[in-house]
Amino acid sequence: MKLGSLKSKDLDGQLVVVSKDNQKYCDASEIVPSLRLAIENWKQFEAPLARLSEQLEAGQCAKAKAVNQEDFHSPLPRTFQWMDGSAYIQHVILVRKARGAEPPETLRTVPLMYQGSGDNFLAPRQDIPCISTDHGVDFEGEVGVILDNVPMGVTAEQAAQYIRLFVIINDVSLRGLIPAELKQGFGFLQGKPSSAFAPFALTPDELGSAWKDERIHLPLESKLNGQFYGNPDAGAMFFTFGQLIAHAAKTRNLTAGTIIGSGTVSNEDQARGSSCLAEKRMLEMIKYGEIKTPFMKPGDEIQIEMKNAKGENLFGTIKQKVVQVNI
Repeated sequence: MKLGSLKSKDLDGQLVVVSKDNQKYCDASEIVPSLRLAIENWKQFEAPLARLSEQLEAGQCAKAKAVNQEDFHSPLPRTFQWMDGSAYIQHVILVRKARGAEPPETLRTVPLMYQGSGDNFLAPRQDIPCISTDHGVDFEGEVGVILDNVPMGVTAEQAAQYIRLFVIINDVSLRGLIPAELKQGFGFLQGKPSSAFAPFALTPDELGSAWKDERIHLPLESKLNGQFYGNPDAGAMFFTFGQLIAHAAKTRNLTAGTIIGSGTVSNEDQARGSSCLAEKRMLEMIKYGEIKTPFMKPGDEIQIEMKNAKGENLFGTIKQKVVQVNI
């Protein structure tokens, strides 16, 4: 089942079921108005939403409409909890080098994770605001999960059963602000503005055999200004989603609608490129002794997609342009 949220006057958007080929959608708001409410009451609404999805695929949704991805918000335009891990060891090592810091001693035993702001996500085609190029605007391509209620203290072995939907993410970072914030010893804030998600959220069955070992074994494709930037394998996570969920729930219950990101998808194979600018800049420093790639500037555009073995665009497309804003 593939779900999305049309932009609407309601802050949570209007829930729709989307066809497997991303071509049509059927209004699901008569079943439940929004994805936020659906996730919070998943046992009640999963079956009727699945039936509507089957009707759409069978051509039995009389009010089916053509998909225009410009009309879609992120699947959850807002949520109560957004946390982002860093499950790809290669990314952690390179980004730490970029800011002159050593990897933590617990790099391979305890997942890194920060708690972000979930109240105001960007839409998949919404511009990325740039207050100053000194802020170092960077994209970060990620995969993520939307959860049901998760009990405090859940084990890594039990945690994956609470995954309800999968998403892909552009976790926007302001690299120029992050080092000073971290030196204060209290984590990210200004360096992590609003993230954006591809328009469609998928139930596990939509991924087929690509979902195994609690990882999504598919490439995450990025294009910067229309040119290939990277297609690293998202299945190369060092920590599984079960481990990330258990880490987040160690001392608290996680409410339904919580989103946990994987962190920037990264592989050791440099031929597959990267999913953020910071990695490429660090690799340039290692290889050439200087950084050649600038951070994003107004007018630059990032596109992020994930396709299956058949070449089908599973989640729809994130396509965002950086724009100058004055405050």
